[in-house]
Amino acid sequence: MQNLLHNLNPEQLAAVTLPSQHAMILAGAGSGKTRVLTTRIAWLIQTGQVSPAGILAVTFTNKAAKEMTSRLGAMLPINTRGMWIGTFHGLCNRFLRAHYRDAALPQSFQILDSGDQLSMIKRMLKALNVDDEKYPPRNLMYFINNAKEQGLRAQDVEAYDDYNRKFVELYDIYDQQCQREGVVDFAELLLRTYELLSRSQPLREHYQARFRHILVDEFQDTNDLQYKWLKLLAGQSNAVFAVGDDDQSIYAFRGANVGNMAAFEREFRVQNLIKLEQNYRSHGHILDAANTLIAHNTRRLGKNLRTDAGHGEPVRIFESSSDLQEAQWLIEEVKSLLNEGWMRSEIAVLYRSNAQSRVIEHALFTAGIPYRVYGGQRFFERAEIKHAIAYLQLMDNPHNDSAFLRVVNFPARGIGARSIEQLQDAARQHGMSLYAAVPHVSGKAGSSLGGFVRLVERMRFENQTMPLQEVVKAMLDASGLIAHYQTEKEGADRIENLEQLVSAAMLFVSEEGFGIDAPAFAGPKAQAVAGPALVDGEEVEVIDADAPLPTVMSPLSAFLSHASLEAGDNQAQAGQDALQLMTVHSAKGLEFDAVFITGLEEGLFPHENSTQEEGGLEEERRLMYVAITRARKRLYMSFSQTRMLHGQSRYNMRSRFFDELPDASLKWLSPRVQQHSWFAQRKTAWDDVPEAGVNAIAQSFTRKDAGWRIGESVAHAKFGEGVIVSIEGSGTNCRAHINFGKHGMKLLDLNIAKLERVAKA
Repeated sequence: MQNLLHNLNPEQLAAVTLPSQHAMILAGAGSGKTRVLTTRIAWLIQTGQVSPAGILAVTFTNKAAKEMTSRLGAMLPINTRGMWIGTFHGLCNRFLRAHYRDAALPQSFQILDSGDQLSMIKRMLKALNVDDEKYPPRNLMYFINNAKEQGLRAQDVEAYDDYNRKFVELYDIYDQQCQREGVVDFAELLLRTYELLSRSQPLREHYQARFRHILVDEFQDTNDLQYKWLKLLAGQSNAVFAVGDDDQSIYAFRGANVGNMAAFEREFRVQNLIKLEQNYRSHGHILDAANTLIAHNTRRLGKNLRTDAGHGEPVRIFESSSDLQEAQWLIEEVKSLLNEGWMRSEIAVLYRSNAQSRVIEHALFTAGIPYRVYGGQRFFERAEIKHAIAYLQLMDNPHNDSAFLRVVNFPARGIGARSIEQLQDAARQHGMSLYAAVPHVSGKAGSSLGGFVRLVERMRFENQTMPLQEVVKAMLDASGLIAHYQTEKEGADRIENLEQLVSAAMLFVSEEGFGIDAPAFAGPKAQAVAGPALVDGEEVEVIDADAPLPTVMSPLSAFLSHASLEAGDNQAQAGQDALQLMTVHSAKGLEFDAVFITGLEEGLFPHENSTQEEGGLEEERRLMYVAITRARKRLYMSFSQTRMLHGQSRYNMRSRFFDELPDASLKWLSPRVQQHSWFAQRKTAWDDVPEAGVNAIAQSFTRKDAGWRIGESVAHAKFGEGVIVSIEGSGTNCRAHINFGKHGMKLLDLNIAKLERVAKA
């Protein structure tokens, strides 16, 4: 017994040895919650309070479940294989396998992953002759899963308009088809288990009697249905041991409800609330920054992390003039750490949005530093970027069969597998590329393929004199890629990545000395036009397959070569020591010796959408708290005055989070006089900036309309004082993005909005 408990601190010991009652364990970052959970289970078994079969332990990942099982096996001489330890979905699958008849499922029912589910929905829509552009399959999938995660069947979903009513109808048909085929999706596993337990009293009472102790990890990440499921199993006399951290609840977009923690404490009349505040990961200055920041959230249960490791080094903060300078500073700091003997794998670079990785990846590629993108793909390897690159490759060389096949039917334009087979047969027969073989395909297939050829030719010849970045921008619109991802529920990130491709092109021509306004197709044309050909009775321009290749690379050709090199070179191999790049969301649960948090600017982190959503800003603050607490020894934070977004330079205000950090724990690596945050509740956003500095910054931007300038302080009758962040258009169509602090970012028409300039004292 003593060996089981001897390494626990007083708080951990109190949690592990609690009586058999409901308990809430507030486990701060790095406080040893996994140790507490596993030791609690081992202690209950060793003291004879419960058998291994009487334990139900719920985790959120298979990795966590395996770790818990492995630790238990090392603690006690028991067979852990038969224990009910796993994820919500894993445990529900086990339950339904045992009670498949009661659940109206075949014994060998199969589980659809997200890809299988989407394929099934597409097949269903096609069979029903439903317009998949009006009712996108992916949107329908999100609709169905969201309803199930709320515990709602089709008949329970409120249909508030005709469009929504159609989704409800399709949801019902989808359920019927799943039942016919004997398959279930992930959301169905939990919902069907909940429904069966709800209606079958004998089953419910059996499992309530069996699982006397229910332990739940990461309780802050539970959604509404998972919480209802737990309440069903808990019954009247079971003990629920809930471990979580409301300060690390960052998955609201997935349905997680941080309010479940407070609801559990209230509804279960929890008398045992223990806070694990001893941190075994980070040094004092890092924890002080985290504690001071998160204290600004009002809806939290409250705790304060502490450490015995000493203060350590202060948090380093760097302000750059641009995102390029920020990336270069990061490279120099990383090199310095490597020279000091730090492992690359123990250094992490975090960012709020995937699109931010482009500039950082480019800098690492140039510096020859191996890196790995954790939980995601490198910029030029992302599917949407590969699609865009394929269109550019066809504009540069239409005879690239790989590029042709990648996008000939993406976005969907009615060119199916049979049409492609006909085209490939024609290409083999005539010994030419797929593109050149299009005129040799007749009928409906030829007509559809001819439409694709005309699209590529328009993009090629209408953009001959445009700079590279404008060509990329025009291609994104003409190809339909932007419009396609606008129909996806989670397409915003993909669109942001595509827009970053415009910035990548602009940076490339600048670095390679082509000139920002140099035509993308400058130099010899890649191919010559052979002349018109008839495709299904319509005239189509066809490229001459025998035309000579260019002797001088155009900006477009050079950029495509550069993209291929960045996608292929410098990729860290498995097991290789590499720098870690990831979004803050991907970093949850991980820790590193050194952490860089980049792009800390208003509108980026916190994200501009957070100010428009209830509770959004508090979740962004929790996300920042998670980012800070990933660092063990050294923490860096950085922001930029300007950042290239969507192919345009944007002026940025530093994140309000800097005003919520303790000065005593910060070390500014650059002068703190170039910019003043709106959120320190001073008179204006520019009070601390010398007049000359303001003028220099303002004059560096183009004067747009009516004398308004980016960086200028203004006042509005409703929103108060703000700073002009960007200006679009001119004349009678001139609008400005203005950051109004607590009122967030507003887009106002400068010809209508009643704005006044803020005079400086």
